[in-house]
Amino acid sequence: MTPLPENIHGVLFDLDGTLLDSAADLYGALVEQCAEEGEAAPDYDAVRQVVSRGSAAILQQGFPRRDDAARKALLPRYLALYQRMLAQQTRPFDGVDALLQQLEHGGMRWGIVTNKPGFLTDELVQRIGWTARAAAVVSGDTLPVKKPDPAPVLLACERAGLQPERCVFVGDDRRDVLAGEAAGLYTVAVSWGYLDGGDPRSWGADAVVDEPSQLAALLMPSSVAA
Repeated sequence: MTPLPENIHGVLFDLDGTLLDSAADLYGALVEQCAEEGEAAPDYDAVRQVVSRGSAAILQQGFPRRDDAARKALLPRYLALYQRMLAQQTRPFDGVDALLQQLEHGGMRWGIVTNKPGFLTDELVQRIGWTARAAAVVSGDTLPVKKPDPAPVLLACERAGLQPERCVFVGDDRRDVLAGEAAGLYTVAVSWGYLDGGDPRSWGADAVVDEPSQLAALLMPSSVAA
C-alpha cells in the first residue's frame, strides 16, 4: 500500500458497485426487456459481474447473438425500463452509510463520479437521499468523455473545491483507478463491488480495501479509533 498523503480533505466515489448495490434493479430491467424481445434472460450472477461497465455490457449479456448496432438500438428502451424501477431494490452497501457519516463528521467533503447517464444518476442520488450531502456529482454525459479519462474526476474536484493532490478516488473497476491516477488523486480499489471479473489487487491502486470500515480507518484513523 502506498502511504496516504497528508491533509486529505475529500473523497470521490464511483457510484454503482462502490457506494450502491444497484445490480438487482439493473438486472430486473434486463429481464423485462428480454421478455419483450422473446429472449431468455441470462443468469443474475453473469449480469452482476459486469454492472460497473454500464448498460452496453449489460445488454451484451442479455442479447449476445445480436451485433453492436442492434444492441445499441435496444439501449433507450432498456434505460426507460431501468428508470421505472430505479431504486426499488438499490441500497448502499453495508457500511457505506456509516462511512459517509464519518467523513462528514470529520469535515471531509465527498462526491460522486460515475459513467451512468445524468438523468439516472440525479434521480437515483435524490431517491437515496444524498443530493444535499454530495459536494459534487459528475455523470457519464456531463462531459464529452468519461472514465477512464481523468477529466470527470478533475471536474468533480473543481466543483467540490478539492485539490486533486489532497483527494482520494475510490472505485470497484480498473477504469476508476486509471482515471483517479491520471487526475493525480490517491486511488483506492474496493473488493466488495462488481469488479468485472477482475482482481482489484492487480489494478495498481494505491490501496485496496475489503469493507467500508477499512476505508474509514485509512482516511481517518484517529476518528475511527476514538
